[in-house]
Amino acid sequence: MKALIQRVKRASVEVEGNVVGSIDSGLLALIGVEKHDDGASVEKLLHKLLHYRVFSDADGKMNHNLQQVNGGLLLVSQFTLAADTRKGLRPSFSSAAPPAQGEALFNLLVTQARTAWPNVATGEFGADMQVALINDGPVTFLLES
Repeated sequence: MKALIQRVKRASVEVEGNVVGSIDSGLLALIGVEKHDDGASVEKLLHKLLHYRVFSDADGKMNHNLQQVNGGLLLVSQFTLAADTRKGLRPSFSSAAPPAQGEALFNLLVTQARTAWPNVATGEFGADMQVALINDGPVTFLLES
């Protein structure tokens, strides 16, 4: 699994003009699921999402994680993150998980995240979503499980 995380001041997701998920300060995580991913991939990625140190301490160093700053976590499925862009000028999606597998693993991630952390919001799997954010920094990292 891949997660493109962005430290945000706020972020939201709309589907058909309706806000389906939003957070204030925290992490926006765009999630890509690949064929080889499984439950262990979900657990490893969730651990990274909750514990990756991208928030500043009193000295301005990235020493705090999402839990330490009591931040929100906005999870948004993004099929295109699984693209192979190494060759040519068109992405290949041969490594992406089929929709049923992708949805099952994304939903497992959401369920486990909500069990582990109280401030979790989501987009809508497979929907045409509009994501709005104010990136804090900007700070953006690609996490892989």
